[in-house]
Amino acid sequence: MRKMPVEALKPGMVVARAIYSAEGRVLLNKGVTLKPSYLVRLRELGIPAVYIVDEVLGDLEVEDVISEQTRLQAIKAMKDLFGTCPQGKPTHTALLVDSARIQRVVNSLLEDLLSRKDLMLNLTDIRALDDYTFAHSVNVCVLALITGLTLHYSRSALMQLGVGALLHDIGKTCLPLSILNKPGKLTVEEYELVCRHPQCGFDILRLQEKVSLLSARVALEHHERYNGSGYPRGLKGEEIHEFARITGVVDVYDALTADRVYRRAYPPHEAYEMLAGAGNFIYDYRIVKAFLFNVAAYPVGTLVELNNGEMGVVTGTARGHSHQPRVRLLYHSDGTPYKEPVTIDLTVDLHRFVSRVLPAAALPVGGAGNPGTGDDRWGGGCYNLYGRR
Repeated sequence: MRKMPVEALKPGMVVARAIYSAEGRVLLNKGVTLKPSYLVRLRELGIPAVYIVDEVLGDLEVEDVISEQTRLQAIKAMKDLFGTCPQGKPTHTALLVDSARIQRVVNSLLEDLLSRKDLMLNLTDIRALDDYTFAHSVNVCVLALITGLTLHYSRSALMQLGVGALLHDIGKTCLPLSILNKPGKLTVEEYELVCRHPQCGFDILRLQEKVSLLSARVALEHHERYNGSGYPRGLKGEEIHEFARITGVVDVYDALTADRVYRRAYPPHEAYEMLAGAGNFIYDYRIVKAFLFNVAAYPVGTLVELNNGEMGVVTGTARGHSHQPRVRLLYHSDGTPYKEPVTIDLTVDLHRFVSRVLPAAALPVGGAGNPGTGDDRWGGGCYNLYGRR
């Protein structure tokens, strides 16, 4: 499979991974052959990219660090929670969080991660722009838990970290949607409002009997920075609780690698370099290092060019070797294709390395299907895509 931006999709391509709404409904089902009308609807829904079947890349599958069912249940829980909040009303701090459900969500995410602990972070989550907040909250929780596991946290610490990370942005319910979804630059007044959401989140969570103080501090301090440049209190270094330092790092990574209303996503290798270069200045480098240990700078399916001019596709990365993936070579340096693809491991072959990442559409897509076959294996998904269910 290959992740393709929506603008590069063509009729006849076949969907390799289903896309869901925040409610868990299928928007686009696996196995569907794309039609022009579907491409129009994808753009209308703000879907930035789709995983498609590609015979050029062969049998590559991108495996998530958590199961599809667990992710969908977690996103649905966050959708339900935020749906109970009167958006933009800073007086709603009497909001009652379903703490038991939040605990179940975090426990499910943790169990999935423990059962898949050898997996690197390869999958880039596909989310509609309108569902960004819910999917982002879940991703931040997952990434925080991965980091906590790498730092050998106890089960109790992982649960408190996970709850705080999942609810880190609950204070954004104090902000008007017009500010949250503004595509242009914020005014000084709007930015000052945004800077209040950590305090608002802390106030909400301190009223919840079953949410610990440490979890609430994640909401309060996740925008503080190691050098004191953050907000709302300008804390620095060890003054920021470690749970909040972790959440601050993974929050930025997930935000960088997601499409937003005001910019396109950064490729994972660029987001990786941004975080790595900010360690022990903006972020605690020990935490950055623990997080990036689990991140594939070049996710499975990434098209790359090596330093000798050969081109290929990434098929996997060993934990702790983020910049040294396994690469299936497809083209020689002179541009001629390999008769039989050869896979090399850059942790072993030290003479070759990735010199640049190629655009997803740099190679022709194989197995696109026949646009005129009418092969519509939606399984009910088309009704949700067009808003009829």
